Amino acid sequence: MMARMSTPLQTLQRVFGYPAFRGQQEAIIEHVLAGHDALVLMPTGAGKSLCYQLPALLLPGLTVVISPLIALMQDQVDSLAQLGVEAAYLNSAQDWKVAEGIERKAIAGALKLLYVAPERLLQGRFIDLLDQLHARGDLALFAIDEAHCVSQWGHDFRPDYLQLSTLHERYPEVVRLALTATADRSTQDEILRQLQLPAEHVFISSFDRPNLRYLVQEKNQPRTQIMNFLRRHQGQAGIIYCQSRNKVDELSAWLCTQGVAAMAYHAGLDASTRAAHQRRFIAEEAWIMVATVAFGMGIDKPDVRFVIHLDMPASIEAYYQETGRAGRDGDEAEVLMLYGLQDVVLQARRIEDAASEAPRKAVERHKLEALLAYCESAGCRRVALLAYFGEQAAPCGQCDTCLDPPEVWDGTEAARKALSAIYRSGQRFGSLHIIATLRGELSEGVKKHGHQHLSTFAIGQELDERGWRNVLRQLLAAGLLYANPEHHGALALTPLARPVLRGESRIHFRRAALRRREESVKASPLQPGEQELFERLRSWRRQEAQKLGVPPYTLLHDKSLRELAQHKPRQRAALLSIYGVGSSKAERFGDEVLRIIEDFLRARG
Repeated sequence: MMARMSTPLQTLQRVFGYPAFRGQQEAIIEHVLAGHDALVLMPTGAGKSLCYQLPALLLPGLTVVISPLIALMQDQVDSLAQLGVEAAYLNSAQDWKVAEGIERKAIAGALKLLYVAPERLLQGRFIDLLDQLHARGDLALFAIDEAHCVSQWGHDFRPDYLQLSTLHERYPEVVRLALTATADRSTQDEILRQLQLPAEHVFISSFDRPNLRYLVQEKNQPRTQIMNFLRRHQGQAGIIYCQSRNKVDELSAWLCTQGVAAMAYHAGLDASTRAAHQRRFIAEEAWIMVATVAFGMGIDKPDVRFVIHLDMPASIEAYYQETGRAGRDGDEAEVLMLYGLQDVVLQARRIEDAASEAPRKAVERHKLEALLAYCESAGCRRVALLAYFGEQAAPCGQCDTCLDPPEVWDGTEAARKALSAIYRSGQRFGSLHIIATLRGELSEGVKKHGHQHLSTFAIGQELDERGWRNVLRQLLAAGLLYANPEHHGALALTPLARPVLRGESRIHFRRAALRRREESVKASPLQPGEQELFERLRSWRRQEAQKLGVPPYTLLHDKSLRELAQHKPRQRAALLSIYGVGSSKAERFGDEVLRIIEDFLRARG
């Protein structure tokens, strides 16, 4: 193991194989090594885990990592093992003899990192273990991962996280590092308060994920939209999120009939099926997981090339975290959201039907409105997304609205017609009824309620059904309408509608795009010969990973394989200049990698 006198940079290069720190990593690590607590906000894929893994190698004693995610624990322990780092995890799925053996290794000082779930951390047996380590001065650091789970206002609240303040009370001199990729200002404040962390020790990295290309489309023949998207990502791994279990089952089955390698994941499947599907997704390179949000948190698969939301998520935080599962290796990836008026109504109804108190419902309504405004924005997606997190940015030039700016039109008269129809029908009906009234269609509902006799009947024949859905959705986004929970999500006016109705103010809408540019997203280009060598190395990696029983990316990332294919090192020492190849990996895999390169070069003369 690395000597304690080594510097953080030396440890980074020798153990992890990275040439330099990124962003605030070095400042955070030096802060922790100096004995200070901190809260770290860093986007997915920016190297959060290094901020506690590297100090764990330089500090005497054990670093305890608190994580709610069994998959993440196993994944990180597998990855650390490939680096020659002694790490283990404890969770409820383990046999008691296995757990007992790990506890003995921790007591004996044979581990540098121990991952544990928050509910296990505070059990008497584990507290006794911590007390023994603490009494010897062998408790180095508490790393609290996914720290946003402490927030009762957040989308991933875990009650066990509220008890983590016990760590500070029981072991006040042990450094605590709380980390999250997703937290708006109110969530940050709650993390600091609940965990009793100093407000002046907060490291906030940019929320920007420049390698992600954001696409948002109105939901219109969603299966066709998904297949058009997937054609650009053949042979690549991705995730498709759906709001319901039924949708997951139906879509995954249908994709298989279309020749797409797809699996389902949701809480309704038995545990063994979920575990098998998750293992296959992580271990293999081209599967698509169709899932509810029960899947993905803590999945550290770096080569996910796309994420699709078939339905609108609950908030921008949820959207940011779920899209953040794409492109964790830094290569380009695409994220697509399909949304419609019905999604907005269903999410609004979900908020009102929840057994939450009024203040929390108000927060969730605000978050939903912010997400809808993001969807309907005529400007750059990246600018709008980062603005939500309080960050300024220039237009990205690669999202859908940058590549194909939507046309904006004066929708004042259309808005007045829609608002009048809603008002005159009593503000007790949904969008289909309002659209039928505006278009002069004698639907059963219109006839039943006699709305063919209203003055607003047939005044909106200039727009088709899709056009009126677009208008109603943007009126919701602009805050002139809301989905009234007392009438099952019926459309109702807000005070902001009055000036428009009276002709005192004008409103502009974005016109729904009929066509969008659909350039494919590719990783760094390789020359034909380099591509052939890359594929040989990738095949070797797959076979080696199968023998070791670990995911391929824990051996070497695609970025490492591309650099090997481009630079073609011929000696062991030269391997250390390749991204992600530290001393342990060079020692274990170097001879085989050099042999593959040598055979390739010899075959080409």
